[in-house]
Amino acid sequence: MKSQEDLKRAVAAAAIEHVPVGTIVGVGTGSTANFFVDELAKIKSKIDGTVASSVASAKRLESHGIRVLDLNSVDEISVYVDGADEANSHLHLVKGGGGALTREKIVAAVARKFVCIADESKLVDILGAFPLPIEVIPMARSYVAREIVKLGGQPVLRDGFVTDNGNVILDVRNFSIVDPVGLEKTLNNLVGVVTNGLFAQRPADVLLLGTQNGVRALNR
Repeated sequence: MKSQEDLKRAVAAAAIEHVPVGTIVGVGTGSTANFFVDELAKIKSKIDGTVASSVASAKRLESHGIRVLDLNSVDEISVYVDGADEANSHLHLVKGGGGALTREKIVAAVARKFVCIADESKLVDILGAFPLPIEVIPMARSYVAREIVKLGGQPVLRDGFVTDNGNVILDVRNFSIVDPVGLEKTLNNLVGVVTNGLFAQRPADVLLLGTQNGVRALNR
């Protein structure tokens, strides 16, 4: 029986096949993305550099001697590789358990291809069992929370946590997300919201799932 760590390591290795030689690679944040960084280190001489979605990922990349670039100095990212907290069959995702959702969403928007790597437990029929993270400007926290309650959600402030952008996160429970694209737009339209953890308007292009029988690939 393979452990969850084994499954994450397997999908991280499989993701390397989606990295074109001589290009810039977007790198996500979190435990599964960390395994990808470790795999990327093995081929670091074959890529031109990386763009990191968080300070933590940048530090891990640099510890391997991998070049980290500022996104503003980059015209194009060939592929973005990151994990997810939940994914559905349409490759809509819930992300942000690690708090890097805004920078992750920015890097994903720039990338030509978005490869999501996860273990099979992350694949669900309906998103929402995992609390949906929403990054909020601090002064708007209470207002946004009240508006979320009107939408049927139960927001909880992530205690003692500040994003790399200096903002707070509300983790929203009680959402059964049957229309991920619509809810993503609605939440992003709330004044004071930086962005939310639904990756539905720009879903993954490929979802690599670690299973007991090997890596399973789902394509959009």
